[in-house]
Amino acid sequence: MCGIFAYLNYLIPKKREEILELLVNGLKRLEYRGYDSAGVAVDSAASKDISIIKKTGKVALLEEEIKSRSNELDVSGTVETHCGIAHTRWATHGIPNEVNSHPQRSDPRNGFVVVHNGIITNYKAVQTFLEKKGHVFESETDTEIIAKLIYHFHEQHPNYSFRELVENVVQQLEGAFALCFKSKYFPGECVATRRGSPLLVGIKTATRLATDHIPILYGKEHRPHGRGEFPTLPRTGSTSEFEPLEDKQVEYFFASDASAVIEHTNRVIYFEDDDVAAVKNGSLSIHRVRRGGDDPHKREITTLKMELQQIMKGNYDFFMQKEIFEQPESVINTMRGRMNFENGTVTLGGIKEYIPEIKRCRRLMLIGCGTSYHSAVATRQLLEELTELPVMVELASDFLDRTTPVFRDDVCFFISQSGETADTLMALRYCKLRGALIIGITNTVGSSICRESHCGVHINAGPEIGVASTKAYTSQFISLVMFALVMSEDRLSLRQRRQEIITGLKNLQHQIGEVLKLDNKVKLLAEDLYKKKSLLIMGRGFNFATCLEGALKVKELTYMHSEGIMAGELKHGPLALVDETMPVLMIVMRDPVYNKCMNALQQVTARSGKPILICEEGDQETMSYCQKSLEVPKTVDCLQGILTVIPMQLLSFHIAVLKGCNVDCPRNLAKSVTVE
Repeated sequence: MCGIFAYLNYLIPKKREEILELLVNGLKRLEYRGYDSAGVAVDSAASKDISIIKKTGKVALLEEEIKSRSNELDVSGTVETHCGIAHTRWATHGIPNEVNSHPQRSDPRNGFVVVHNGIITNYKAVQTFLEKKGHVFESETDTEIIAKLIYHFHEQHPNYSFRELVENVVQQLEGAFALCFKSKYFPGECVATRRGSPLLVGIKTATRLATDHIPILYGKEHRPHGRGEFPTLPRTGSTSEFEPLEDKQVEYFFASDASAVIEHTNRVIYFEDDDVAAVKNGSLSIHRVRRGGDDPHKREITTLKMELQQIMKGNYDFFMQKEIFEQPESVINTMRGRMNFENGTVTLGGIKEYIPEIKRCRRLMLIGCGTSYHSAVATRQLLEELTELPVMVELASDFLDRTTPVFRDDVCFFISQSGETADTLMALRYCKLRGALIIGITNTVGSSICRESHCGVHINAGPEIGVASTKAYTSQFISLVMFALVMSEDRLSLRQRRQEIITGLKNLQHQIGEVLKLDNKVKLLAEDLYKKKSLLIMGRGFNFATCLEGALKVKELTYMHSEGIMAGELKHGPLALVDETMPVLMIVMRDPVYNKCMNALQQVTARSGKPILICEEGDQETMSYCQKSLEVPKTVDCLQGILTVIPMQLLSFHIAVLKGCNVDCPRNLAKSVTVE
């Protein structure tokens, strides 16, 4: 998704070169989210105007453009107070080009400039209104209407503060957005707001802050009109301001992701929907026009536990490669403090108080998108076995399309690496309105799903930069397994089964390390496959989710067609695809469905297929059916999917490298899908 980064220094002398470097480096930290153009806006050296520099393509090209304009920008000049905003755009409205790139401006003199994540769904109506007022649009974006609308309000109400103008603007907008504004009429000020798209501010001061929260002032709610003149809100007076220090020397970092600010400060505030945050004279104030639902009257300052080295590549060539090889540690981090292997107990502190209520529910619903959905598929069978409850697994987008019945005694799990996935978040709100218990399974503290859930489990996988999820999948998998263990802790009939799973979890770190040793062997397989146009991946039982997830990884990274097929469905259509030229990868483990998988394997070889096999170590009988195989350690059947998915992650990675694809940022994809 698009990335926002803004930097404001107050009474701290900075060279323009330093400010531009901060903005560009902030965008580099957000590159993994996916984008096709980038831009920055800073104060012009020669006047009070604003200079906008935009470039299609990578941030490195924007950096080169800034260097080529260094004389014009007076990069050696020093300013004590300055606000700069920057953006990486992932095209939704309008093709990727410099005109459509952000920041978008209000007029040719750059009176107001704005950067925007998300989609404005009523932009056509607003654009029609503004065109009737004489405004001429130069881009195809939905964002330009925001810049022109605030300019329109400023012309109507020249005495309004910057914050009041933004409040009036956001009341007329429908859709999901995070916005950051800069204006030549309000030098040294910055205003930011969000609704349905993540945004935070980092605070850096010379000494510790005197307080750990900022008070919120509520104003009157106003609903946008369908047509005619846009009315403005009544002025609400002064907002309580938060002054970090008496001398007010302070720096603020607005960003759509904590990874962009962690190298500068670990003190951040996560904004809620309809917060309008303004920095003026070094003071940060947060105002809220629309109250809507439960909301504290303050915003807490959170201390990030993330470290800079966690978002650096280290000795690896790609973030995804690093994250695949981090899985022996990430699975332990997911279990740390929760699994007691000595006495066989599991404690999930985030949902502990709700366990009695969950045990009384009518059904469990697991809802997610993409890889998160596959983690639900992977654990559904075990959840049904250990909880003896009906378990529904749903794609969030389809869930909303069907107007699915949800009841007060349902328990709904919402699974998302980022905690900001738009479809999943909308499904969460749908279920919450109907009285269901909401449990969030996320990797991002402070995310929207975290805040809007009744309780949840943080998977503790660590920052995941690569767009294609790897370690988050295995950590989500383990989190749901631990939930199943908690739900069955008082069942004597399941004691032996639980102990097998707990022993399997204990050995998982070592076994993942053994699977990663197959890297060179997987690379050789990739050399045989990377020129192929398609790949079929087959399995069943606990390993069917691996087929789906493996096929998704191949599609994401290599742009090759790939399909995860339930082996039991082979005779019902997919077998027509099999011949001597079709690459087929099959997962055949010594589990309860082994004989059925062997039947499918024999059917493939009988049609001249030459399958590649993923099987257990030392299973010579199964390996005799094919020439190429990958052997993984044996574990308890319900955890085998964690070990079988890693060769698929490695295979997709190596095929992508051989094909020259962008491994960390595949084309057309975004890490955090914050629009529908």
